[in-house]
Amino acid sequence: MKQKPEQARAKTEEDWKKLLTPLQYHVTREKGTEAPFTGIYDRHFEKGSYVCVACGNLLFTSATKYQSGCGWPAFNDVADKNLIRLREDRSHGMIRTEVLCAACDAHLGHVFHDGPPPTGLRYCINSAALDFIPQERKIE
Repeated sequence: MKQKPEQARAKTEEDWKKLLTPLQYHVTREKGTEAPFTGIYDRHFEKGSYVCVACGNLLFTSATKYQSGCGWPAFNDVADKNLIRLREDRSHGMIRTEVLCAACDAHLGHVFHDGPPPTGLRYCINSAALDFIPQERKIE
């Protein structure tokens, strides 16, 4: 399902609502979050790649996934820094760094500076924003 950024950004909200489940839409398009410890990838450690549920953009790999205990999938690095965007988020009375898909602007989660070495980062990402591709399958 991988799309070019211009194709993904051309979608209307109605297009997104048809493509995504209500939870995926809420998380990726309305900057929502899933309840902690409910996402399918929180305790998922199969080898493979995690892609954007909305456009198929490669985001993370299992090599950087770890169990943080935060209730959401956690990664200490991205697959490629050019495939995500970071933006200051001042919602809910906090100052955080929002993580977005660079191809389609989907909200993925947030990044924090309390992760393990070597990066010291914790990308706290909603399962609803991700699809998983097992290592045996090739990413297009």
